[in-house]
Amino acid sequence: MAHDTDLETGPPLEAAQPGDETPERLAEALTRASWRLRRSERAELAPHGLTFAQARALRVLVEHGPMRMVDLAETLEIVARTATARVDGLEEAGFVQRTPDPDDRRSIRVSATSDGADLISRLAAQRRRSAESLFARLGPSDRSELLRLLMLVTEAV
Repeated sequence: MAHDTDLETGPPLEAAQPGDETPERLAEALTRASWRLRRSERAELAPHGLTFAQARALRVLVEHGPMRMVDLAETLEIVARTATARVDGLEEAGFVQRTPDPDDRRSIRVSATSDGADLISRLAAQRRRSAESLFARLGPSDRSELLRLLMLVTEAV
């Protein structure tokens, strides 16, 4: 199996020719674009020992505010046990905290700490810079068309 970096440093894709738009070629190009965006996020996460999955969970908590573990798992579309493992690492790093749910003594609420919110802010700024660099060669109409097409292929089935 290829490592993530193989996608970034593999041989360059040759210029597309008419009729060359195979699903495999489209998937490879999209994968490479995605990994270019994620490379800078990985560099930001590495000193904290966090994964992309943990960063996504933290982003949800920053955006939606404190939530019960079961609600976090549902939002992330993962099982509760997996959400617990992600939160464990985030809590150990000081990016989230658990508190009793004031409405249900049996439940625990998870919320981002100020350090967690600061990290998400830095990641968002880095993502913005990476995206600006990646899409710099596209004009407004090309960006609009790319967004339309990506939204089309990523719609829930």
